[in-house]
Amino acid sequence: MLTINLTGKNALVTGASQGIGRAIAKQLAQAGARVAVHYSTHAIDVRDYPGQVQSFQADLESPAQSRQLFRTVLDAFGRLDILVNNAGLTIDSPLDLDDERWLADWQKIMAVNLTASGILCREAVRHFQSRGGGRIINIASRAAFRGDIAAYLAYAASKGGMVSLTRSLARAFGKDNIQAFIIAPGFTRTRMAQEFIDIHGEELVLKDIALNRLTEPEDIAPMVAFLASGLADHATGCTIDINAASYVH
Repeated sequence: MLTINLTGKNALVTGASQGIGRAIAKQLAQAGARVAVHYSTHAIDVRDYPGQVQSFQADLESPAQSRQLFRTVLDAFGRLDILVNNAGLTIDSPLDLDDERWLADWQKIMAVNLTASGILCREAVRHFQSRGGGRIINIASRAAFRGDIAAYLAYAASKGGMVSLTRSLARAFGKDNIQAFIIAPGFTRTRMAQEFIDIHGEELVLKDIALNRLTEPEDIAPMVAFLASGLADHATGCTIDINAASYVH
């Protein structure tokens, strides 16, 4: 039986107060990693997580706070080995909104989903280069590949940017022993997905998938731990779809 052992590794997981990020943080901690769990507005009770977990607050819409998050975690932990960019948001933003509102939605989504990830990846690469390597796992979406509905153009575009970012990191820094991976979930039972269901209806979600139930955050977390372990380093740059066969490419 394959056992993932991350003892002695330090990880930062963004957006870890709920949903996919929370499941990932728990999985990494259960595997022995010391985990920095980031939150924006929903404070984290670290007693809900196993192992060595410490919480850190930052508003990732702010480039300065995104940069400072990495540096604050580094100061607290001494070093980092794993970065998981999971934090993200989406806003129902149809094209018939007024110009200012539509643009504000676009900029907010890009700031949190893509710019913050870019900043954190930059900080991670420079740190990893100084200590012989590390691993970056970016949580994208099937929307990066198949697109999304009109009200979610910004979300799909931001996740497409994350895919290109990750592939570029893998190609550029492999010789520095830095690996970068993409996980592209489909609909997953989270607060974000529930908001979509409330607006557009559950049938739109369930008719897409090939399995009998909606994907849970716990269906995604083990793959993150596997990629973080070093057992799949020669898959650097790859995308792993976890979407119940709703999109296969």
